Amino acid sequence: MPLHVVDPSDYVSLLERPEEYIIFYASVENGKMWCGDCRAVDDVVQKTFAPNGPAAAIVYVGSKPEWKAEDNVFRGEPFKVTDVPTIVKLKEKKELARLVLEEINTKLAAFVNSEVRPAADV
Repeated sequence: MPLHVVDPSDYVSLLERPEEYIIFYASVENGKMWCGDCRAVDDVVQKTFAPNGPAAAIVYVGSKPEWKAEDNVFRGEPFKVTDVPTIVKLKEKKELARLVLEEINTKLAAFVNSEVRPAADV
């Protein structure tokens, strides 16, 4: 299955994962993600990363208070996530591009089908 849920406590090794995409979502509380924006994009995410689609890792960033805390590990290096949902495209342990919030609904198909290349190191 192309969607794999990753243990958020193992955030340090996210760049080592084999999946090309990392999806940062609000954690599930009472059977659903606490973030309405995450719930709003979940259908398109599930369809895009269906069994015949590209592989992605899902990382739940925590409860609402945990996510809102300035010291939430996902707000820092290497991902600097500012909003959920966020989808990061990786290649060779480097971020190529990202989609945030409502961009996911409108741009995800083009995002996963594009050939984005990393910027040259200066």
